[in-house]
Amino acid sequence: MSKLESLQFDNGFARLPESYYSRVCPTPVPAPYLVCHSPEALRLLDLDESEITRPEMIATLAGNQLLPGMDAIAALYAGHQFGHFVPQLGDGRAILLGEVKNAAGEGWEVQLKGAGRTPYSRGGDGRAVLRSSIREFLCSEAMHALGIPTTRALAIVGSDHPVYREDEETAALVTRLAPSFVRFGSFEVFYYRNQIEPIRELADYVIARYYPELAKRDEPYAELLREVGRRTAELMAQWQAVGFSHGVMNTDNMSVLGLTLDYGPFGFLDAFDPGYICNHSDSGGRYAFDQQPDVAAWNLTKLAQTFVPLLSVETASAAIAGYPQQFGQAYIERMAAKFGLQLDGETVPLVMDALQLLAQNHVDYTIFLRRLCDFDSAEGAVNATLRDLFLDRSAFDAWAFRYAGALRAIGSVDTKRSMAMRAVNPKYILRNHLAEVAIRRAADHRDYSEITRLHTLLLHPFDEQPEFEAYAAEPPDWARQIEVSCSS
Repeated sequence: MSKLESLQFDNGFARLPESYYSRVCPTPVPAPYLVCHSPEALRLLDLDESEITRPEMIATLAGNQLLPGMDAIAALYAGHQFGHFVPQLGDGRAILLGEVKNAAGEGWEVQLKGAGRTPYSRGGDGRAVLRSSIREFLCSEAMHALGIPTTRALAIVGSDHPVYREDEETAALVTRLAPSFVRFGSFEVFYYRNQIEPIRELADYVIARYYPELAKRDEPYAELLREVGRRTAELMAQWQAVGFSHGVMNTDNMSVLGLTLDYGPFGFLDAFDPGYICNHSDSGGRYAFDQQPDVAAWNLTKLAQTFVPLLSVETASAAIAGYPQQFGQAYIERMAAKFGLQLDGETVPLVMDALQLLAQNHVDYTIFLRRLCDFDSAEGAVNATLRDLFLDRSAFDAWAFRYAGALRAIGSVDTKRSMAMRAVNPKYILRNHLAEVAIRRAADHRDYSEITRLHTLLLHPFDEQPEFEAYAAEPPDWARQIEVSCSS
């Protein structure tokens, strides 16, 4: 493992023309201190864990000093926000420091979120607060542990520097890692400016660095669109299957690598509600849970539109036309695995009818699926712990009869099926009330132990972890009062 000073920084994105970004240094914060860190993310940079407590490391993660080789920039992009085009957005509070290539040959861009004003801050202070930083840190690492493509979070550094949102809060910075932070909106900004060459140049950059196998295809730009569409379909299937709601699926929050990007007012389903809106700012429900796959399709059409100067309309449209089928296939494959079923004619109706029952009975999505792992498929079995989740017991009994029959028909062995289902149905997710407890302890008492405890728990979401049993329970009544918005 390496020392901080041994990191070799590059910045491939900064070698593009300056029309793609602005060079800007982070704004220092007074008296920074370490709040928490991810040992797993540190290893992505081949850093020894002991480095995280060094004053030099904390100063770097606070934006108070730059290391040799760092080339700090804020990226330019545009985007459709809640369906309306905004011609210039960009990194308003995030600054890319550079890229580190680890011993495995992986390139990781290092970005500070909350690092101060940039030319794209649009009057904002460029800061992040401790509250939102804790949420992003925990969810980034939790999503990775769930097997969902995501940006990573290396650490949070805090400062007593005041930041004003609804109330006065304290500043914090999250160090984010990703192979790339290029978004759909990175292309949109040049399309709406009628600047064709930057679109081509950015597409060539993305292909060369992240999709090199496409470079020799007959139509590499169409193939790039097709691959982004495929990855987006897979990502949406993973979100829907685990019950994750992003909250702000603007095109500037969509990754060309199919990563979960920009954690704001996200939420995991508690009681199953297809129309769940996790973002208090989303009064129209545009980004409700059940709208996410369709919103992703709409966002892909906006990305494809930006490629029309490089392709025909027909070719660009055809490149993303496979998205609905790709999403549907990926989703039902995941749900079949979660229910322990094979892909046959009974799977879709059984899964869809179960979800309808969950919604009608306000059953906790994660708890239901975890208890389903222990379903007894023998004739006449009652499955009481699962049955007790439902107010309409007779409706559950009818569904369970069909489900048991389907399992017996495929020769399913309960013990083997239980093991396989436990590997895809998490027991622990980052529920809003769990994050809220960690936030309150950190903000009110400078007690960061709950952040570390949650991080440790969520690294192994599929394991039993008896010492954390209380973290798998249904949310308390007070959790219904939690509201998260675009300022979270």
